[in-house]
Amino acid sequence: MRRMESLYSEIVVAGCGNPLFADDGFGPAVVERLKELELPENVTVVDAGLGGPHFIFTLLNPESTKTLIIVDIADFRGEPGELRWLSVDELPVGSYRDAHSWDLTEPLQVIKDDIKIRILACQKKYVSAPEMVIGITDEVQRSIPEAVSEILKEIGMNN
Repeated sequence: MRRMESLYSEIVVAGCGNPLFADDGFGPAVVERLKELELPENVTVVDAGLGGPHFIFTLLNPESTKTLIIVDIADFRGEPGELRWLSVDELPVGSYRDAHSWDLTEPLQVIKDDIKIRILACQKKYVSAPEMVIGITDEVQRSIPEAVSEILKEIGMNN
């Protein structure tokens, strides 16, 4: 049986977001698909939920963790459902916040020299917060299989 959420894996894939707020459920939905697959032992897949990247920092150890892949929605002025790989340097300070409005760009900047950080962002169409709307829009839903494929490529698995 494979480990799903062990500490300090070589590769950590973290889906961020909240399924109660429409497209914000993208990250957790991608993680659910990944958990259905047989992944290498050196990969940990985690639903980081609302605490998002702030929580992820507790799963990392520069001694053993080499890559962090964050899966989340974003607004990079693309078409709804469009996927884009972003680097930490492409996140302007203050642009990436978790549910508690903590600016996460700075802590990501701090660890980026020790751990390779890749952010797979999906252009949101609609985020309902603070109202609850369960269900991802069709455009973002359609990008989930492509996101899974992109992550498998990134971790060295060809599907």
